[in-house]
Amino acid sequence: MKVVDAHEMRVIDKETIEQYRIPSDVLMERAGLAVASKIKELYSQKRVIVFSGSGNNGGDGLVVARKLHNEGYNVKVFLASKPEDLKAAALLQYKAAINFGVSIKPAKEFLAKKSSFITQHSIIVDALFGIGLSKNIAGILSEIIRMINKSKKPVISVDIPSGISSDNGQVMGEAVRAEYTVTFGLPKRGHFLCPGAEYTGKLFIEDIGFPEKLLESEKLKVELLEKNDVAALIPERHKYSHKGDYGHVLIVAGSRGKTGAAFMTARACLRTGAGLVTIGVPESLADVFQTRVTEEMTLVLPDKGNGTLTGKASSIILDFLKDKADLLAIGPGIGVSADTGKIMKTLLKDSTSPIVIDADGINSIKAEKDIFLKAKAPLILTPHPGEMSRLINKKSKISIHEIEKDRINTAISFAKQTGTHLVLKGVPTVIAGPDGKAFINPTGNPGMATGGTGDVLTGMISGFLSQTMDPLHASVLGVYMHGLAGDIASNEKGRHSMVATDIIDKIPAAFFCLKRDE
Repeated sequence: MKVVDAHEMRVIDKETIEQYRIPSDVLMERAGLAVASKIKELYSQKRVIVFSGSGNNGGDGLVVARKLHNEGYNVKVFLASKPEDLKAAALLQYKAAINFGVSIKPAKEFLAKKSSFITQHSIIVDALFGIGLSKNIAGILSEIIRMINKSKKPVISVDIPSGISSDNGQVMGEAVRAEYTVTFGLPKRGHFLCPGAEYTGKLFIEDIGFPEKLLESEKLKVELLEKNDVAALIPERHKYSHKGDYGHVLIVAGSRGKTGAAFMTARACLRTGAGLVTIGVPESLADVFQTRVTEEMTLVLPDKGNGTLTGKASSIILDFLKDKADLLAIGPGIGVSADTGKIMKTLLKDSTSPIVIDADGINSIKAEKDIFLKAKAPLILTPHPGEMSRLINKKSKISIHEIEKDRINTAISFAKQTGTHLVLKGVPTVIAGPDGKAFINPTGNPGMATGGTGDVLTGMISGFLSQTMDPLHASVLGVYMHGLAGDIASNEKGRHSMVATDIIDKIPAAFFCLKRDE
């Protein structure tokens, strides 16, 4: 499903009105009726306060009030604008509501008698601000929002909770915490990006008549991953096949004190369906690895005697990729040093096999973005915000906070500039490709905030890449199923008790959840 920002939604709205000749009044009426219908479906109470602003969102709220009033609800509207300052479509709805006998009072009257109003009415409709909010909320409206949140009454927001940026999910001064949000046509980025996702509550997406051609336009570059679409990407397992048909992954991971990273990456890769997995291990730790591997194989790589690789490992890795393996996953737990920097530089320059780069593999690149453009093979990078900041920070000085405030555009921009596939881990994880498209992942939970989950994701993406050899499909599948396996584990273990290996254990169950009809 496509996900839009404010500009994209305004374009859809404008083209619907101008090209398809559906009047804005009709769209507003349908929006208000959709919200009213949802209120009747969700709540048994018939006492309602509607807070309406001066724009189209406020007009939607006035339609809600008129509709519910006409059906016998006890409705009070508090208008955060003088009637003469209402936009044309909202003014029309204001006059209609007055004609129907709806009680409409100035918002400041609510502040004067807030306790009596809130105790008498059970449901609050938030129609103060929609997707057009461009500056922080302050003054009386800020106080009203605080009162709404303190009331502990159920709130249903129209389009997006007032005070949440539809583009990046940030709180603009104050924001309404909704139990439900009813949006129209397509969801907005702010519904899924934090903290907006926490303010949105349960989201309903209602059809109010926008043409499907506009809602499915290729101009809309951001999508929300959906179960059926992801399930269709799962590689087939043919009856007449063997391990060689499903790829051979070389995983270079682990160092002294961090051998677990290698084993988790390898185990997740195998559980995801890779035919063969070889772990490239530091020579001084070879015995440690050899006593723990089962299905995995090992490739001994030269090290300094302290469990960290030397630059000489590059040629061995490249030879193995040329002769045996189909792709490389590198980074989890390898450490950061001058040698790992040389290894990464050589591999990016000379490898003709796809590479999945995570953790210390990313940190060892040291913000040399131009090196990605010189790569001969497809690249998938899987940074968390800290690693993302280090990747791009030397010249641009982008902080972790700035990345988190605009993670979709950050991911899209970096992937386009470097020609890579980027998996920006976090809440939510965003997958971006070199063509400017991006995908928001809906799966996952706070129980996954534990050491090793990133290593598991690297293994899963690599496992899918070995079977499909499509970087985008591998990234999408790996991220979605990683979160899904985490959700299954959370339901069983609880969010406080989860560890990374629980996710690996639930990969088979995640496949079962997504399995297509055969």
